Parts: sequence; structure tokens; C-alpha cells
Amino acid sequence: MKLLVYSHDAYGLGNIRRMLEICQYLLQTVPSLSILLLSGSPMLQGFRLPKRLDYIKLPCLNRGEEGKLASKYLKMDTEAMVKLRGDLVLTTALNFKPDLVLVDKKPYGLKDELKETINALKDDLPETKWVLLLRDILDHPDRTIAEWREQDNYQAIQHFYDQVLVVGSAEVFDVCQEYQFPPVITPKVKFCGYIRRPVGLRDRETLWQDYGIQKSDRRVLVTAGGGEDGYPLLHTYLEGLKLVPQDYPLKSFVVAGPEMPSEQRESLFQFAKSHPNVQMLEFTDDLMSYMEAVDAVIAMGGYNTFCEILSAQKPAIVVPRVRPSQEQLIRVSKMSELGVLTQILPEELTPEYLIQCLFHQLAHPGSFVASMKQLDLNALPRIANHILALLSFGITPLPEHPVDANIKCLCA
Repeated sequence: MKLLVYSHDAYGLGNIRRMLEICQYLLQTVPSLSILLLSGSPMLQGFRLPKRLDYIKLPCLNRGEEGKLASKYLKMDTEAMVKLRGDLVLTTALNFKPDLVLVDKKPYGLKDELKETINALKDDLPETKWVLLLRDILDHPDRTIAEWREQDNYQAIQHFYDQVLVVGSAEVFDVCQEYQFPPVITPKVKFCGYIRRPVGLRDRETLWQDYGIQKSDRRVLVTAGGGEDGYPLLHTYLEGLKLVPQDYPLKSFVVAGPEMPSEQRESLFQFAKSHPNVQMLEFTDDLMSYMEAVDAVIAMGGYNTFCEILSAQKPAIVVPRVRPSQEQLIRVSKMSELGVLTQILPEELTPEYLIQCLFHQLAHPGSFVASMKQLDLNALPRIANHILALLSFGITPLPEHPVDANIKCLCA
């Protein structure tokens, strides 16, 4: 069985990390599967790739802070870049002949670069199944509805896609209702829950030993995902450390992210040189090891980081990105209302307030963890089961983790 995966990668690491997690789970559970991944992420080679997965690296398109797409490295205008990427996708699909195509987020791809491939495969390989993967929240409903109508995304799902898999919960955010999906396509939508992240490669005690951390220390992880716009959060935290009493045993892991501008990253590393209780990392593909080894997390509100917080069941302070997309703001606000995390809006972020919230979470972790346990983290087995059912594989459904029975009460 052959699966072609298209990863929408125009900003940060979120999409490629999520798609790789899904690919890895599918490969672990379906021995006959091989996967070819299409991605423009410049960090793709930095991840551990599972066996039976290969990839084709597309030239990078980058979405700036205002949301405009442009070539990231090559001196090409956007239209020419999209044409080049679309031709690469088309050639790949026609030669690979996939049994199923899994598309991330945009039914027609970035700037419609998948349109020609969709039409060609529908003619040449009509038996190929098409599945669209959506994260829990795309953007504010007003903006998403307008964009989807303009781009004919509803019609694309109606005419070309067999299923839409949502890695989220309808009780928390119902994309069908919020984004006004037409009744003709809502039967194709399957809510899968959130993605449970696997445990880290190093256990807590090993990581503590590696960094000389004592059991009596309090430990914090600060991360801003890919890091392209993460400097304000990390800088504010480091400034806040000046307010912590010198005899308080606080140890900090601060992950800058590989896409943080070099001058900003250097200033953070320079600060850490004079603060032995701060461990700076540019990037790790094993963030779960660090998350499992700490007492609290400070982060931005991306989907993957949120799922890691849920999986590790760690108290978290989250500062959402609010532009150009309101995706993180909506997610973090919903989860704050459910008691899962503490939200700090960017305009509220100060060293004093951040450290105040951190000390509160370190003193009262239990209430946050209790709320987390009631959220559904069964996305991976459900995605696998839906894909296998589409391909008519007669296998026993993959098992799911138990979910607290109070989830409907929590999310109502």
C-alpha cells in the first residue's frame, strides 16, 4: 500500500511535525505501508525519519507575519515558485501511483498548487482515495469562511475528497458548525481527537543527570515552537528570572527554535552564559523528554506544543500568537476556559506577570492536570482506522486509550 502525503509548510514547524507523527504511527501499525512525503519545510532533514518513509523536498514558500506568501530562498516570484512546486507534485504523483493521498489543511494546496495533480489523478487513477487533514482550529470563523468560499474549498471537498479528518474535538470547537460546512460535505467529516505524543527518548532521571539537576530543584521548559516569532516570550522569561530569589532552586530549559533570527538567538544564548541555571537549546527533535522532566511549561499556543502539554500532563502558561491568524488565540482561550492551562495575552506579557503565573502553577499543579485528563487524545489510532477502512483493509480496529467519561460535561 502506498500513501502520498502533502504537508502544508509555509510557517514554522507545526505542520511537518504533525504530519511526520501521523506517518510514523501509520508505518508502525501497517507493515505493508510505504509513504512518500512532499514538503517544503527547510527543517525536514533535522527529524528522525522512520523506515519505509521517503520524501521529496519542495522549494520553500514562506508566509510572513502579515500572511503573504513568497519564496523563502530562491530568487523567484511567487507565481513561478508555485508553478515549479506544482509540477514537482504532479510528476511525483503520476509516477508514484498512490493508493491514498493525505493532504494537510488546504484542499487545493498552497495557492492551488495541487489542482493539476487532483485532476490528473482523478482521470488516470480514479481509484486513488483522497483525505484532507484539518487541525482543530484553522482561524477565526469570519476569515476562514471567506477564504474557503473564495478558494472553492467546500466544492473541492464535495467533488474530490473521500474524507475530512479533524485532529480535534467537536465538543471543544466544531469546525462543521463554526466554518459553516455545507450539509453535503459534513458526513465526510470525522473528528479524531487530539494527537497523543509518544514518550521521550530519555527518561526524566537520565535527563536530570545529564544536566546536573537535583530532585529538589523546580524545573521549567520554555519553548516557542519553530521560534520565528518567539523572541518576545523567551526574552520576557529570561528577564523575569532576575525577579526570582537567588536561593530559589529554579532550573530552566529554553528552546529557541531553529527559525529564530540569528541575532535574536545569539542574544538569548549570551544571557544564558552568565546564568548557569538556564540551559539554552537551539532545537531538539525530542522535546517530549524535556517536557516530561519539568514541573511546568511556558509556551506559545501551536497545535503540536499543546498536544505535547496534554500528553505529558504538565501545568502550562501559554502566550498565543494573535496575528496574522487567530488560530492560537482561539485554541488557548477555549482551553483556558476549560481549566487546562493559564493564558497570557501578548499585550499582558511582562516579566513580573509571567513569573507570578509560573509560581502559582508550580504551587497548584493538580487542578490543571485533572482537566487535561478529560480531553480525548486518540487521534492517531482513529486516523489509521479511517484510512484503513477507506482502503478496505479487513483488520481489527487499532485500540484507543481510555478517555475520562466526564469529557462531555467538561467540554459542553
